[in-house]
Amino acid sequence: MVNLEKIRSAARLIEKDIFRTPLLFSPTLSGMFGGQIHLKLENLQRTGSFKIRGATYKLRTCAETIGPGGVVAASAGNHAQGVALAATQAGIPATVIMPEWASISKQEATRTYGGEVVITGKTVSESLMAAQKIAERGKILIHPFNDEDIICGQGTLGLEIMQQISDPATVVVPIGGGGLISGVAAAVKSISPAVRIIGVQTTACPSARESLRQGRITSVKTGQTIADGISVKQIGEKTFEYIRRLVDEVVLVDESHIAAAILLLLERKKILAEGAGAVPLAALIAGVVKVPQQGPTVLIISGGNVDSPLLGRIISKGLLKKGRILRIWVRLEDVPGSLAVLLQQVARMEANVLHIHHDRLVSDLPLNLTCVELELETRGTDHVEKVVNGLRASGYAVDVQGTAQALSHG
Repeated sequence: MVNLEKIRSAARLIEKDIFRTPLLFSPTLSGMFGGQIHLKLENLQRTGSFKIRGATYKLRTCAETIGPGGVVAASAGNHAQGVALAATQAGIPATVIMPEWASISKQEATRTYGGEVVITGKTVSESLMAAQKIAERGKILIHPFNDEDIICGQGTLGLEIMQQISDPATVVVPIGGGGLISGVAAAVKSISPAVRIIGVQTTACPSARESLRQGRITSVKTGQTIADGISVKQIGEKTFEYIRRLVDEVVLVDESHIAAAILLLLERKKILAEGAGAVPLAALIAGVVKVPQQGPTVLIISGGNVDSPLLGRIISKGLLKKGRILRIWVRLEDVPGSLAVLLQQVARMEANVLHIHHDRLVSDLPLNLTCVELELETRGTDHVEKVVNGLRASGYAVDVQGTAQALSHG
C-alpha cells in the first residue's frame, strides 16, 4: 500500500518535472456557500491536469524495465497527455489508445506531446483492453489508475495541499477510476486523519458510488456526460480498497450542476475547468456537499482540458438558463418599418440584440405576417420578465418556449 514516506519520495523524484500548482482562497465562493473555500488549481498543471504526476513517477520507477517498444496507455485524454509528455521527456516511445468519443482537442494535444494515438473502443474500458493486448507484444502498460505507482504519484497532490494549508476540514475530489482520490486520501489522512475526504462522480457514471453500495467492485452502464475525464464504468481493485478504507463519502452530481460549475468558475474566478475538474464545485451547487463553518474546504480542480465547441455550448446554455440571454419569436405584420418599431421597443427596455433572424416561410403563417427570432442579452430573470411582458403589453405575440412554428397557432 502507498504510504506517506513513499509519497514524499515520489514528490522529490518528480519535482523538476511538474508544477507546484496554486491553492487559492476564494472570497466569492466562500460568500456564496459559506465556510472557507480554497481551490487547488491542477488545471494549471503541465498538460492541463494532475495526470502528469502519476505518469511521470511511473515512468521514472520502471524506466530500466522498458524495452525498445516503449509504453502503451489507454485514456480519454488527460492520462494520455500525461503519459505522452512524460515518455517524450524520458526518450521513450508511447502509444496511447483513446476511445472513439475522445475530444479532438485532447487527441491533438496527445500527438503534440509526442504520443502515437490509436482510436479504439466505445468506452475507456474497451480502450484499456486494447492497450493490454498491445502490451503483450512487448510494451509496458501504464494503467490510468489501478497501479500503486500511479496512485503514489497522484498522492503528491495531496501532499502539496497539506503543505500549502495545514488544517483543512474537507477535501473534495473528482473520482473516475479512483487513482487521484486514492493517492490524495493516502497523503492527507496520513498527515491529518480527521480531514474528511469526499469523492464526486456523475450520475451518468457512478462506478465508485455503486461499488461502495454493493460492497464489491461493480461495473455500471455509462451515459453521456460533459465530465468525460471521469467516465470510467469500473474502478480498479487497488483503488477500491483505498476508497473503501480512506474516503468518507462519495456523492453524485448531474450534468446541469456540472455545466453551472464550469460557468461559475469561468465567470467569477476566470478559471477554465473541464467537466471532470468542475465536479467538486458542482457538488456544492447541487447541495450534496455541505461546507463546514469551521476549517477550510479544498476543491480539487483536477483539469482544464475542455473542448472549445463544448465550452461554447456550456456558456450559451448556462447564460440562457440564468436569464442572461433571452431567445424569443415574435409575429410581425410584413410591412415596412414593423421590424424597426419592434427593435425600438427592445432598446427602450435596455436589452441588447445579439442575433436576429427574419423568416417569412414559417408553415401555416398567414401571408401578411412574418416571424422574427431575436436573441437578446439581458441582465437576469427579472429583466427577462420585464422584456417579455413589455412586448406583450405592446400587442406583440411572443413565444419564449419552443419553436418559431408555435407562433403560427398563437
